[in-house]
Amino acid sequence: MSQVKQGDTVRIHYTGTLNDGSVFDSSEGRDPLEFTVGSGQIIPGLDSAMEGMAVGEKRRVEVSSDQAYGPVHEEARRAVPREEIPDEIPMEVGIQVHAHNEQGQVMTLTIHEITDTHVVLDANHPLAGKDLIFDVELVSIG
Repeated sequence: MSQVKQGDTVRIHYTGTLNDGSVFDSSEGRDPLEFTVGSGQIIPGLDSAMEGMAVGEKRRVEVSSDQAYGPVHEEARRAVPREEIPDEIPMEVGIQVHAHNEQGQVMTLTIHEITDTHVVLDANHPLAGKDLIFDVELVSIG
């Protein structure tokens, strides 16, 4: 039986959960996720866990934050005066907003904190600093 090796294109079904059991992503109801093993298309901890799997095999993969989206970087958080936030943006912690950086690229920011005078916007990935658990099933190699 064929096993996954570096450079193989694979298709997987997966469910990603946090340590508290809450689901943050899943392929349920969608086509399997397709990627090339070792290409950097997915987080390193999940990518490296694919090697050696056989079609039909199921595996639980625990990925530490340093092998997922990395640590939370405090310097990626910035306090902005409330009056600079457009009125159409709901003032609610956890809401994601889009802004342009100096190069004109669109960035996704999360409202991290709200005070009477400022809104703290966070450019960290929403899963930064979190350990992740994936329940994976290898659908195909090819």
